[in-house]
Amino acid sequence: MDNPDFVLTLFDAHEGRLVIAANALDFDNAASYLNTFCELIGATPEDKQTDADLHTWLVDFEGVTFLLKAEHYSASIWLERLGQDGDDELAFLQRWLSQQLPVS
Repeated sequence: MDNPDFVLTLFDAHEGRLVIAANALDFDNAASYLNTFCELIGATPEDKQTDADLHTWLVDFEGVTFLLKAEHYSASIWLERLGQDGDDELAFLQRWLSQQLPVS
């Protein structure tokens, strides 16, 4: 799938974080971007919080709960693990997304 809205920019296995650039992301459309990303990877949102400059969602991916965040200042979204669970799932997503999205 070629998706011009998302570009895979960083995978930090040590920190448990996968970062995606979303150049047209702004505060008003961040929820739409997060929904689209959840659909892309097959994740289910469980809880949503919006702060002054950050959207933070708890999402389930393959039975593991992750934080999914969007920040309009950096025009990026990122998926990060909670605790120690999720390393294998993030590594899988990095490999899969590198075949689905442009990579910078």
